[in-house]
Amino acid sequence: MPLDPQVQAMRDAKERDEVAPLYTMTLDAARAADLASIRAAGGSPEKVHEVTEHWLDDPRIPIRVYRPNAAPNLPVLMYFFGGGWVLGTIDTADAIARSLANAAGCLVAVPGYRLAPEHPFPAAIEDCWAATEWVIANAAALGADPSRVAVGGDSAGGNLAAGITLMAQEAGGPALTGQLLVYPNTDQTADDESMRTIDDPYLFNHHSVAWYRSHYLPDLDDAYNPLASPLQAESLAGLPPALVITAEYDPLRDQGERYAARLSQEGVPVAVTRYEGMIHGFFAMAGSLEAGKVAQAQAAKQLRVWFDG
Repeated sequence: MPLDPQVQAMRDAKERDEVAPLYTMTLDAARAADLASIRAAGGSPEKVHEVTEHWLDDPRIPIRVYRPNAAPNLPVLMYFFGGGWVLGTIDTADAIARSLANAAGCLVAVPGYRLAPEHPFPAAIEDCWAATEWVIANAAALGADPSRVAVGGDSAGGNLAAGITLMAQEAGGPALTGQLLVYPNTDQTADDESMRTIDDPYLFNHHSVAWYRSHYLPDLDDAYNPLASPLQAESLAGLPPALVITAEYDPLRDQGERYAARLSQEGVPVAVTRYEGMIHGFFAMAGSLEAGKVAQAQAAKQLRVWFDG
């Protein structure tokens, strides 16, 4: 189907205003423009009961925890922001974290993992692992239930969430409740139909993907590491249940759906939804795109099922 009318209007406005693609900017300009765009499209952030700031000492990174209510022993969603491992901050996921905390009735913990190219692979995944371990170790102080922890993220954050499930399995724990993968990058070597054909300069396209990858993976051999490309893992059996959300007009569409198919083939409970007419990034655009609201509601509903199961 064609682009959703709301998406088409956004895309046409970018062309009219001659908005430069992020991959043509300097890093500082791209980081600022990315955050501004997400804030503009994300809508008014919801109020939550409490937001607290914490710090890991090694590595020295922040973790922001969103609490929907004062109840004790709340389940936890570790949420990793998107931005191609190059852009993004905790603030990138602020509106999403607030929405999911309220709708799913859980704590949402967002770590400010280190970015490439200053800190290339595997810094981001190592930081997300350290943050997950920290939240579980400090569950009592946070008012969290360490037996009900899910991971999730959008785009690069979805990639990191998938990687964390592999790390947890390899380490023999923690036992994660679920994985929310929103248009995740699952294969750094992908050369499939969506990667080849999604090339509109006013949308996230295959040039964007290559730009991010060049910063994150200066050693091309790392593209075959399962922590960078979860589809490269020898086995996905035994991983936690998954919800995979994809967008029709997204170069990452096919690899996300291939990951969902492989999870299913290897016995992992998985639900996959392709949002027709949508583009990469729509999940973070709930203030501008109705489908973003629908997808966030779907994610929250699935989280409740995992946490209550």
